[in-house]
Amino acid sequence: MRQEMLRREEAEARRSRQRPRSPHGWGLLQLLWYLAFYNPIVTESHLRRKNMEFIFIRFSAWQYAGCDKLWAGLVTTLCHHIRRHFGALPLSVFHVMGSRPRFASGFSQREWSLKTGACLRLWGLLFVLAAGLTILLVALLVPGVKDHRVLKVVGSAVTSLSGSGLVLGAFSVLKNLVISEKHKIERLTDSERFTSQLGFMSKVRGEVEALVHFLAFMEIFERRRLRVVLEITGLDTCYPEKVAGVLNAMNTLLSDPHAPFIFILAVDPSVIVPCLEQTGCMKGLADNGYLYLNRTVTLPFSIPAMGARSRLSCLEAAVQTREDLMYRIITGNVERRRAKCHNGGGVTVTDPVAPPQHHQVVQCIHEAFRCLHREDDPLARYLPSNSTNVRRIVNTIPITIRLLLHRAGAAAAIAPSPRAAAAWVVLADQWPCRLSWALQCLEDSWQCSPTPELSARSLWSIFQEHVGELSGLRQPLHNALGLDGDPELFRTFLACDFPFSAGQARALLGVTVNLDHSIRHRMSLLRGLQRLQ
Repeated sequence: MRQEMLRREEAEARRSRQRPRSPHGWGLLQLLWYLAFYNPIVTESHLRRKNMEFIFIRFSAWQYAGCDKLWAGLVTTLCHHIRRHFGALPLSVFHVMGSRPRFASGFSQREWSLKTGACLRLWGLLFVLAAGLTILLVALLVPGVKDHRVLKVVGSAVTSLSGSGLVLGAFSVLKNLVISEKHKIERLTDSERFTSQLGFMSKVRGEVEALVHFLAFMEIFERRRLRVVLEITGLDTCYPEKVAGVLNAMNTLLSDPHAPFIFILAVDPSVIVPCLEQTGCMKGLADNGYLYLNRTVTLPFSIPAMGARSRLSCLEAAVQTREDLMYRIITGNVERRRAKCHNGGGVTVTDPVAPPQHHQVVQCIHEAFRCLHREDDPLARYLPSNSTNVRRIVNTIPITIRLLLHRAGAAAAIAPSPRAAAAWVVLADQWPCRLSWALQCLEDSWQCSPTPELSARSLWSIFQEHVGELSGLRQPLHNALGLDGDPELFRTFLACDFPFSAGQARALLGVTVNLDHSIRHRMSLLRGLQRLQ
């Protein structure tokens, strides 16, 4: 959008030979002059302008999830960012003296018309003020006239009345300068009579309409179109009624066909649709949340599945956020330290901060992440496309490897390889329900007959043996099964690419920190009840 904005600016400058005005610096004085004494006019040349400025506003619904009305947070965020973008003074003057644009009659190219009434009133007040001051000065200073009280009273009255009009105007501007639109709406929402306050929505609507008219005024002044782009995120983590409130606020702001708003709604429909269906906003739509979204969203865009290169870039970005996982820097330091020891004639230099086994841990973590980065390694194909899941995997792999090496102790050579540990973390993250079922069946079988033959069996064969029983528990385990990824990829993962044995699974289970063990506990109870029946 920024690239498109720059391209349009250059094209419009070549076409019209006019540069956009700026509301800052010396342009602020010009803006205040137009606000006070001119009416904006929408002309044909203005409608032909293609240059555009986007005002980007990010609204995280999670930050306002605790307030009673989440949509009020959306409106206050909008008011705050527009005020900060253009400045408090122009918006305050517009509230007192500004006027909304009107369309030109005919093909006139005049974009501004003088406020004749406002100018006459101002000149009239200044003339009356000057006359009152003159009468008052004459009554006070001219000899022989000082004794006339009537002139003093008339001069004082005329000066006070004419001056009070100017003072009231300045006071109104100062009041809007101090009390912003955001504070007005927050004061209304903080009222104890908020739920029963009559006319509350009309007041909020009035504040939004004032912003829309101000943006239309600024379009003509800046000689370009203005669009406010609101990026709404975090609705997936809010309560259902809050989700419906934000969507209703969007529809309210977009109800005006000339509203300069663009909403980018970044949500997961599989989470939002059930929230909408639980609220009362679905009445009349056959309780279909997808139908409601189709009538709200005018440009749907479903992000395609990530390719291999995009997944690796996402993984790299997740690693960069963790200072302790900057494995390239850590490995580089280790290699430089080794080179220093080698060049020093074989003198071993030990890091006084890190324990002796720290270098081994770093090497194992390095090797695990290198497997994820290699495009020819099958493990890279199973990386999720969700950045949250990638970050969870990145955070879990170092902990799992550290626990593995700690439990192995002196027998670290027989511990599972870093590649196997990384694959196990990915398996637990992508298929938690199916993995929990396989582990629970393995645990029950081990309790009955702990034999070496069972340890040598593959985990996939154990899952296949009891998959029919899992199919019978689909209803009580519906939500847990919804956490799993593609079942075919699960079969390929365990049967072909990473055929973990039962013994390896039992060894890795003790260091598995990214698997919800309550799922296995529920499966154990369900299996016990089913056997009783």
